[in-house]
Amino acid sequence: MTIAPEAPAALRFLSMEITARCQLTCPSHCYAQAGPTRGHGSMTGADWHRLIDEAAALGTTTVQLIGGEPTLHPDFSDLVRHAVKVGLRVRVYSNLFRVRDEHWQLFEHPQVSVATSYYSDVPGEHDRLTGRRGSHAATRENIAEAVRRGVRIKVGVIDMGGGQRAEQAHAEMRALGVDDVHVDQVRAVGNAATGTLPSTSTLCGRCGDGKAAILPDGSVAPCEIGRFLPAGSVRGATLASVLSGRGWAEVTARVTHRPGADPCAPECAPADDSQCGPDNSGPCGPLGDGDL
Repeated sequence: MTIAPEAPAALRFLSMEITARCQLTCPSHCYAQAGPTRGHGSMTGADWHRLIDEAAALGTTTVQLIGGEPTLHPDFSDLVRHAVKVGLRVRVYSNLFRVRDEHWQLFEHPQVSVATSYYSDVPGEHDRLTGRRGSHAATRENIAEAVRRGVRIKVGVIDMGGGQRAEQAHAEMRALGVDDVHVDQVRAVGNAATGTLPSTSTLCGRCGDGKAAILPDGSVAPCEIGRFLPAGSVRGATLASVLSGRGWAEVTARVTHRPGADPCAPECAPADDSQCGPDNSGPCGPLGDGDL
């Protein structure tokens, strides 16, 4: 089927994966296959600044800085400040393994929120799943510090099954004072694919609907989980031209949408930073073959 390109649709939420570098390895589930030896990609700081400006011009309300671990990018702080300056809300998806004083000051800004992943109330189980000893203690301590500072924080407990103490981790976060916490299934993308080809059934069914993701090499996808559906590149091209191009139309047409008029919480909630990201759950969880 041939799909004609159209004018770019409104873009409410833009996820910018600014690096593949991370202190953790998450060997069984990292969708981006990030790690300590990975780089920041071929996009420059100037490229990301330009895209923030372009997103604002397209009507975007929220940008998400994600990785890898976005705080490891040398231009991270400047990118947050620039996005805030042009009137955008910023969501930082961090592992909260290490947080510098400068970053706490950014996180405390009223236009900035933080999201993180958590795995177990048992340190050994959490550390095994992240591939980094001491990650449980560090992340838990920084979640508690975020609550103490009044930082807007969302915690996604990623459940790989097999008896993992995901529900206990959920209860631990609530007891710690985190109001926005939920449990989600691991997605079969990246390290979790275990040799199988990624499928659109892994997606929530609203990818590309008012949101997009840009990967470290400049590739544009309907979301960071849908990275196996590249629609073009912003290296040498504008975001608007990619979103109005034939590649974007064809990729978004491949996403299997849920039946019903409004399958996810309002607009899959990109406007309030609640459901868009690798930890989205509930009605925005993976579509699954039973929903086709």
